Amino acid sequence: MDLNYSDKQQAFRAEVRAWLQANVPAEPLASFDTEQGFAQHRAWEAKLNQGRWGMVTWPQELGGRGCDLIEWLIFEEEYYRSGAPARVNQNGIFLLGPTLMEYGTPAQQARFLPKMATGEEVWAQGWSEPGAGSDMAAIRCKAVREGDEFVINGQKTWSTRAVWADWLFGMFRTDPQSSRHHGLTFILVPLDAPGITVRPIPQLDGLPGFAEVFFDDVRVPVDNILGGIGQGWQVAMSTAGFERGLMLRSPARFQEAARRLVQLYLANRESADRDPSVGEAVMRAWLDAEAYCLNTYMTASRLIGGGKIGAESSTNKIFWSELDLRLHATALSILGARAELLAHAPAAGEVGRWLDGFLFAQAGPIYAGTNEIQRNIIAERMLGMPRA
Repeated sequence: MDLNYSDKQQAFRAEVRAWLQANVPAEPLASFDTEQGFAQHRAWEAKLNQGRWGMVTWPQELGGRGCDLIEWLIFEEEYYRSGAPARVNQNGIFLLGPTLMEYGTPAQQARFLPKMATGEEVWAQGWSEPGAGSDMAAIRCKAVREGDEFVINGQKTWSTRAVWADWLFGMFRTDPQSSRHHGLTFILVPLDAPGITVRPIPQLDGLPGFAEVFFDDVRVPVDNILGGIGQGWQVAMSTAGFERGLMLRSPARFQEAARRLVQLYLANRESADRDPSVGEAVMRAWLDAEAYCLNTYMTASRLIGGGKIGAESSTNKIFWSELDLRLHATALSILGARAELLAHAPAAGEVGRWLDGFLFAQAGPIYAGTNEIQRNIIAERMLGMPRA
């Protein structure tokens, strides 16, 4: 891995930086877990697409720039440095998009990817069920084939962005005689289809970041399956690899947070240094963010060279989720009693942003597969240890 950027990569960085400086909103958008904020973020996705920045790694004919993973990492660094809005369609562009590239037909790619890049169609993730959280093989939501359609009945829960999203991707049991990871099919479902009921679930901050989705004789064309009938587990594991590996949480997210943490520490050093462990924790957060960045560049270089992401994506997921927790907990320890101010409190300022990040970080060890499950994967698939 060459740690020096080429002239082409440096020119790309300059282009990204110039466009973001000219186009990033001057004022923060409302939370995309509100109806107003969701619409604002959808409009931002459209603005990004006007500059062909919606997802730079996609082919040009599908709305991207044909960039490699190193250029994507450069884009993410500049994106977070600029303070640009969070991506409301991250389930689509970072998870389903790469999966469509791998398993989708040319017709499916042409149908879904361009509208995903523009924010015209925002995607929710439909994996978890009341009895199937981290254990996705326990999925029971059924899709029964009738001619050229599947008829879906059942329930999904903890569906991120589902309150105002347009589509949902998920796994459904298409073979009623099957069990565990057999007989599952990956299906794309429009959330405005007759028979769908969406019920918001409040997060810790009270906003509806999740939803329950109920299916009552929902009819979906067979053409909406991804990867073939009964092949859902294989497709979903690819999606999970993107979720735990490179795409969902780029290193720039944590590097920028670590940079802000250092600034917070320096601004409050007199009080923070009363506890010697605080400065140590700040240093560790910064070093861990840099280590995660270097490891991701190494992985990206390997993928560009024809390699693949395997079970080691589980180590990535554990590392960034626990880094996020430590980083934000350190910030709150520096802020003291001020850390309790919610983001919308009149006197909150930047303080509320830290509390928001801390609350969200609590979910990190749970979503994308609990860290307990990831440790089992590492033990069995990477270390060759027997099942307990």
